[in-house]
Amino acid sequence: MPQTLTVVRNAPTTPLGAPTPARLPVGEPIAQAATAQDQTDETVGASIGVWESTPGTFRRHLKNREFSHIVSGHCTFTPDGGEPVELRAGDAVLFPENCEGVWQIHETLRKTYVLF
Repeated sequence: MPQTLTVVRNAPTTPLGAPTPARLPVGEPIAQAATAQDQTDETVGASIGVWESTPGTFRRHLKNREFSHIVSGHCTFTPDGGEPVELRAGDAVLFPENCEGVWQIHETLRKTYVLF
């Protein structure tokens, strides 16, 4: 049986969908986020795509594990009960299952992601 690959192409320049306000903002400005190429592969139970956010601070409230590669921008993520982690273009990060915390986007951030 042939295997099918799920691919995100041209992440730095792919056009994004309509931006929406962060779901759990913390103060002003309220970040605006958008996605592109969101694809789910039910056979492996994962979703991939491109995500971008404008500057702002908001809570991360995802139960999934997530692997992300930062394509552009700069942010700080502070996991609940943990130390702040700065992320910049070229960095990769693995969020464990049930990792909650606060995103502080300093410069518009674009990343590719895998939720699983």
